[in-house]
Amino acid sequence: MRIHGGWWARTAATLVMCLFAGVAVAVHRPAPAAPPAPPDPHAGHIMPRAVPVAVTTPLPLPRTGWVATADSGQSTAARVLDGDTTTAWLSGTGALPHRVALDTGNRVAVSGLTYLPRTTANGRIGQYRVEVSDDGTTWSAPVATGTFADDATLKTVTFTTVITRHVRLVALTEAGGRSTRSAAAEINLLGGTDPALPRTGWTVAADSEETAAENGAAANALDGNTASIWHTAWSVAPAAPLPHTFTVDMKVTNLVSGLSYLPRQDGGRNGLIGQYRVETSMDGVSWAPPAATGAFADSQAAQTVTFAPALARYVRLTALTEAGNRGPWSSAAEINLLGRTDPTLARTGWTATADSQETASENGAVANVLDGDPATIWHSAWSGTPAPLPHAVTVDLHASVLVGGLAYLPRPAASANGRIGRYQIATSADGTTWTDRVSDGVFADSPARQTVIFPPARARYVRLTALTEAGTRGPWSSAAELDLLGPSGSVVPKRGVWSAPVGFPLVPVAAAQLPNGKILTWSAFRPDSFSGGTGQTLTATYDPATGVVTQRMITETGHDMFCPGISTLPDGRILVTGGNNSEKTSVYDPATDAWTAGPAMTTPRGYQASTTLGDGRVFTIGGSWSGGWGGYNGSPHKAGEVWSPSAGWTALPGADAAPMLTADANPSGDYRKDNHAWLFAWSGGKVLQAGPSKAMNWYSTSGTGGVSPAGTRGDDGDAMNGNAVMFDTGKILTIGGAPNYENNDATANAYLLSIDGTTVTSRKAAPMANTRAFHNSVVLPDGKVAVFGGQNYPVPFSDNTAVLSAELFDPATESFSTLSPAAIPRTYHSVALLMPDARVFTGGGGLCGTGCATNHFDAEIFTPPYLLTEDGKPAPRPSITTAPASAANGASITVSTDKAVKSFAIVRMGTATHSVDTDQRRLSLTPTAVTGGYRLTIPADPGIALPGYWMLFALDAKGVPSVAKTIHIG
Repeated sequence: MRIHGGWWARTAATLVMCLFAGVAVAVHRPAPAAPPAPPDPHAGHIMPRAVPVAVTTPLPLPRTGWVATADSGQSTAARVLDGDTTTAWLSGTGALPHRVALDTGNRVAVSGLTYLPRTTANGRIGQYRVEVSDDGTTWSAPVATGTFADDATLKTVTFTTVITRHVRLVALTEAGGRSTRSAAAEINLLGGTDPALPRTGWTVAADSEETAAENGAAANALDGNTASIWHTAWSVAPAAPLPHTFTVDMKVTNLVSGLSYLPRQDGGRNGLIGQYRVETSMDGVSWAPPAATGAFADSQAAQTVTFAPALARYVRLTALTEAGNRGPWSSAAEINLLGRTDPTLARTGWTATADSQETASENGAVANVLDGDPATIWHSAWSGTPAPLPHAVTVDLHASVLVGGLAYLPRPAASANGRIGRYQIATSADGTTWTDRVSDGVFADSPARQTVIFPPARARYVRLTALTEAGTRGPWSSAAELDLLGPSGSVVPKRGVWSAPVGFPLVPVAAAQLPNGKILTWSAFRPDSFSGGTGQTLTATYDPATGVVTQRMITETGHDMFCPGISTLPDGRILVTGGNNSEKTSVYDPATDAWTAGPAMTTPRGYQASTTLGDGRVFTIGGSWSGGWGGYNGSPHKAGEVWSPSAGWTALPGADAAPMLTADANPSGDYRKDNHAWLFAWSGGKVLQAGPSKAMNWYSTSGTGGVSPAGTRGDDGDAMNGNAVMFDTGKILTIGGAPNYENNDATANAYLLSIDGTTVTSRKAAPMANTRAFHNSVVLPDGKVAVFGGQNYPVPFSDNTAVLSAELFDPATESFSTLSPAAIPRTYHSVALLMPDARVFTGGGGLCGTGCATNHFDAEIFTPPYLLTEDGKPAPRPSITTAPASAANGASITVSTDKAVKSFAIVRMGTATHSVDTDQRRLSLTPTAVTGGYRLTIPADPGIALPGYWMLFALDAKGVPSVAKTIHIG
């Protein structure tokens, strides 16, 4: 059961952070004839900019009364709680692992842990896991795993909020391999909060607002733009008096547990809210007693108030005073609501029974609790001899359902008799054997709907037992309505599940799936910052088989590989181009785990896109973020060029970037307009540029190159920081994006492109449930496309308006369905890749400097719904027993499986950075049953089945995929 209260609420958090925003300043405007290429402009065009946090992040919990213990110690474990960073716990010299555990003395909501190493290097924790326990004896499976960087900086681990008393940090290795000791200067726990609810489709009504021309409309507080504000009317005297109300209509019922208020950020202080009241309502007419009251500080920092979860469609914030008594005004930059989706379960077919009920003629039948009418009630028998307490109501769902909570609506306020006080909730699969879910809860003596959540349980029957009457008015019990809640973000088979976060020693901004099953990631010259060009790159390799993350600094190639182009070569090597060191090329060979320098590009680039061609060459274009403006031989734009193993880089001046430029509002020329094109290699050495500009183009890569129009994506506009995925041969889904790179509304747009020869047709598909930019999209073995992360209102290095819920596009229905929410926002600088086991790796976000609250040093692994049964267990999977290790284009191959399967698909191993993965594509293969298995034919055209390493999947009749066999094609 969730614990709530003022012990962890923070009403005055100072969380305005200074981040890097990538704003151009010193723009060199070239002469029309022969524009010079200016020097690398990193120091000039990256300016620090304050991005206020619209929702307070989890803060350290007060440690009063906590006790620390360790498995061994040369110095006492208590030092991790003493607040003195110069003292440290140091383990003994015994074998690893070592453990240090914190006992909080009470069950608390925990969503993270911070670890401060001691200043001396020996004993710094490397690989770790975090476990929790209610009793200090039985420990959970890890709620987080990973590897800390080998340095003295504060480390933060974030995970899904858990209610627990004990938290244990287990040191598996010493970061530098210097000894078997472990050490910690300080360890703290972070208080848990529910995530911000997605605001898509919300509307707001205020009792007073200034005109839009005066930047005061109420809708501004929901727009994601922290520079715009709601302000009560002030330009016409007299101003409307306090109190003022701000009422949000979420359009659907959510489980709401908090409100975050970001005061105006324009420097003005008029209207900062002081004393407040928060109320909830299901219909916008009848309001529950206040969920929270208090006073916001006279500060411009985000401030969050939390309260007991309540089912609501409407939430009303009432400003009772102005914080500084400056006038009768109220204002806000952003208002967010916290909570969980998965509200009430549909009650179709349900029945209810009770141990006692008044006759129907007296409006007391137990069936009334399921009739949807709050005016009718169940009441225990009272007209004769009242049945004594306790009383029980049992709901039969007539099916096994995951239940995560119960909502109790007492009888209308006209009479208080029978309001339930102390209660129990139990569940049962058969109506005979019962399991307690809440053993001794207490409802308030109030007519308001009250909600109880508990760990999800699969059940057919749910029983509410009334132990006392809330006001001790008599031996009665009553209820107007009973609702059951879904699992509130927990395991839902049809929505997939998320792993515990895996900690990385860097922010994984770029990633590549390797043929050996490992995932290569990197940040820049530092683990948390990119303003470099210093000739080195920090990498980390994740091994899913062991969970180990291995850190490595790459200096061999003299290349800072932040914001590069990435392509997988036919032999499995990874070609990384440009970025902070904008002319450089580096090559990683997974077979030897070695990095080597490649030839310099003809045009320095950063934020370019590149793609591997059917003949093994690599085409790249754009990239004005780095290396100056203008390209090869005085070109006004960064035209294309190609790499080949024999000739290195060759300019393609005919492959002009001008037709693919967006209309981005940034004043710095092509600085953003040619960033991260959506490139798809195709037949005959041609490349389709499908976006992000609304104009699509075909690029040719022979001779000196060329470009010709390919039409537009229907009525779509520019879709910067959206993305596109080839989900089957010649079939592309484009998803989301925004007209400008940042600071505007994203769209939920989706379009289907079909390639026939060089003809590209486009039609609009059903939109996503959420608007998104800076998101990532991954094609799955069954041809569906999973979409992760992003923002409604894209702002680099901010998690404001982050979308936590994933979505799944189904080509059969051409529509999206909502998947489970991630624990951690994945916005700017995040990545996602399909893994050979058919799960999805997602990670990163941030890279905005030391102390930035949106640096995410971790990844999560998503298990799609096709890998789960209805009860949430792993689905039985087919297995490929034999398959060739390689095949030529056009070859027929024989593949055997351990059971009958229905279909096969090959998915090219992906590389990702900045929301773009030009390597991934899926091709379905039609099987023919033959002796010994199935005959498959690899597409003959190398422009379609590109040369390189692919993942071969078999899928059964239910769409469950096998673990992939790696096959080299071409």
